[in-house]
Amino acid sequence: MKKVLLLGASGSIGTSALDIIRKHPDHFTLAGASCHSNEKALAAVGREFNTSLLALSGEETGGNRFPFYGSQGILNLIEEADADIVLNGIAGSAGLEPSLKALECGMDLALANKETIVMAGPAVKRMAEAHNCRIMPVDSEHAAIAELLQNRPISEVDTIWLTASGGPFRERPIETFCDITLEEALDHPTWEMGRKITIDSATMANKGLELIEAVRLFDFEPSRVRVVIHPTSQVHSLIRTIEGSFYAQISDPDMRLPILNALSWPHKLHSETGHLDIYNLNLNFSAPDFNRYPMLKLAYEAAETGGTAPIIYNAANEAAVEAYTQGRIHFLDISRLVEEALTDAQPGEPATLEEILDLNKKTWENCTRTALRRFS
Repeated sequence: MKKVLLLGASGSIGTSALDIIRKHPDHFTLAGASCHSNEKALAAVGREFNTSLLALSGEETGGNRFPFYGSQGILNLIEEADADIVLNGIAGSAGLEPSLKALECGMDLALANKETIVMAGPAVKRMAEAHNCRIMPVDSEHAAIAELLQNRPISEVDTIWLTASGGPFRERPIETFCDITLEEALDHPTWEMGRKITIDSATMANKGLELIEAVRLFDFEPSRVRVVIHPTSQVHSLIRTIEGSFYAQISDPDMRLPILNALSWPHKLHSETGHLDIYNLNLNFSAPDFNRYPMLKLAYEAAETGGTAPIIYNAANEAAVEAYTQGRIHFLDISRLVEEALTDAQPGEPATLEEILDLNKKTWENCTRTALRRFS
């Protein structure tokens, strides 16, 4: 029986995780949960799973409704929960500190928050090693890579291949991108996700973040991590070994499968999740067009530059997406803001968490000011 602490319980990762816990009561129990602002959902989780360890991270105070509030409250929740594993489904850079706190408390980390590794990969891996904890990726692509690399010497692997659906604009004429509306950008062809990550999928910033995450998580050079367009999202990642063979992880596009594998590691549990009709597989692949997806090109550049570039890429993108969803900039301005921000990248890694968070905040504020001044 594993005690699971769930961060981001009302999001797509959180609701999928709750379904896993619900269907495997002999293997998992919910030690506690957090939501950002969905008070009703958090209260319902507490009632169903009989836990009072609940945090509403988007509010600093709230009377006696829940024991924990705000960004500090979620850290206190982690300390109090006495969990075996923390599933971090928080969106964006807000997930970094909870990831580090979980590892500091000696808990394994099932990680759906890619920003944790993008912003502070080396520090996070050092923390995990120091406290003898495992980091298990939950993003379907990185979970697939972890499965494919398991018990295989890295010296035998030539390249990692991340699949991408291509988003809603895979076939849209590029000359019409200046007219893309918010409603169109939020209409993802495969996954049901939150607003920010759905916009990131439309620009391919999400795949850019996953590229940087793969480079840092698996210690591969950017040139050995490739992105391939695969519209049906049935192949989640591939590796190519040094003699030229490809190996793939293939399953139904259902996030419950990587969540289940992360929570149940090192064992496999029987489940109906992820079962795929192989008689109707569509294994079409194509190369991504950097003219169509400039955010992917910028991610490769940030990964190659290293230092502060991954932090800046993430923070600038977060600010740009917020400006876009608020109607202050156009779709194409997202990549323009990020490209300009990356000119400030420095070669050295920030030495402390405070320096990482400070750079993240400054980049976000600078990009927001630029959006207001130049594009509004």
